[in-house]
Amino acid sequence: MNDVNDDSRIRRNPLGTPVVAMIGGGQLARMTHQSAVALGQTLRVLAADPQDPAAQVTPDAVIGAHDDPAAVRAAAEGADVMTFDHEHVPPEILLELEADGIAVRPRASALIHAQDKLVMRRALAEIGAPVPAFTGIDSLEDVRRFHAEQQGQIVLKSARGGYDGKGVWMPDSLEEAERIAAEQLEAGVPMMAEAKVPWTRELSAMVARSPFGQGAVWPVVETVQREGICAVAIAPATGLPDDLRSAVQATALKLAQHLDVTGVMAVELFEVIGTDGRPGVLVNELAMRPHNSGHWTMDGAMTSQFEQHLRAVLDYPLGSTVPVAPVTVMANVLGAPETPEMSMDERVHHLAARFPHAKVHLYGKSERPGRKIGHVNVLSDPGVDPDDADQVGAVRAVAELAAHWLSHGVWADGWDPHTGAAVADFHR
Repeated sequence: MNDVNDDSRIRRNPLGTPVVAMIGGGQLARMTHQSAVALGQTLRVLAADPQDPAAQVTPDAVIGAHDDPAAVRAAAEGADVMTFDHEHVPPEILLELEADGIAVRPRASALIHAQDKLVMRRALAEIGAPVPAFTGIDSLEDVRRFHAEQQGQIVLKSARGGYDGKGVWMPDSLEEAERIAAEQLEAGVPMMAEAKVPWTRELSAMVARSPFGQGAVWPVVETVQREGICAVAIAPATGLPDDLRSAVQATALKLAQHLDVTGVMAVELFEVIGTDGRPGVLVNELAMRPHNSGHWTMDGAMTSQFEQHLRAVLDYPLGSTVPVAPVTVMANVLGAPETPEMSMDERVHHLAARFPHAKVHLYGKSERPGRKIGHVNVLSDPGVDPDDADQVGAVRAVAELAAHWLSHGVWADGWDPHTGAAVADFHR
């Protein structure tokens, strides 16, 4: 582990296999490292702290800030390609690296669409992708005009920097909208507004694209958000009509090509009901990196999103995205309001005893309320019908029980490990 002023770092894998530099040392980089090990590659990470999840496990970590040009350059030097576990690197740093011949994937010109929601909305509208009505907010007059156009049903967003529900406001009145916008504009936060969408559920389409132009897409999944954080992902989305499923996948691949994305991209969508009574979709967000809604692929697909991201940025042939089970449910382990007295190791022990088929992925993070500290994947039996809500619900119940146990140290259904019986019903 090295700081940015230490030149003793080995720049190449001693076996001559690729070195990939990933900016960010969070859980996405940690799980990408696991795939790099399997492929014989080295993942170098730029981490803010030696205790960041990825810095704990990779022997090649640079400690520095993602907005420090010297730190980013130190991570990139000698690597075959540079990529990201978050979108927050300033574009000017990336443009300078590209000008010096460093392979940045996705390129700054593509990544800006994940960094700036207003740029993204405008680009999608230009190519005819389905998006909610939107506008840039430069003044309170913009707020008043859009509020009137949408009969008060608006969402305010910071155009840059928001994640996991942060930087998103749903004002109940024009006065509240004006107050929020005034505060943010005065603080120098670029703002936008969009129509509040009466969606029925949220979906995600994960795709990958290589510099060669090869594309791959996983099944469309349903995501369940709680307090702005993804809590559950169900793969595939239950009851999605085949024509809509195909259209969503085609749209995601088209976006990746149009925006010149290299690597993995998540297209988050709202499912809506059209005037004809049929379901349709609107694009909500883009993420040009591995994504929470793709964690199920670690156990539920032939190629995980993390391996695929490495394949894509290195221009390898992409892997198969075929599911290995009819249904996979991912449930996030979110820190409980109070950290249990029982150690995490003991909680994993008890979980393995009750649900030996549950696949646990922990991130090496300390526990605090609401923090993503891991996830659990549960695969269905081979005979489960992915469009049978009750059968899918049974798989989901196990995943959520497991995740809740790991975060709280309490079985939500009252399970007694001594008698092997539940004393209360578990409600999703």
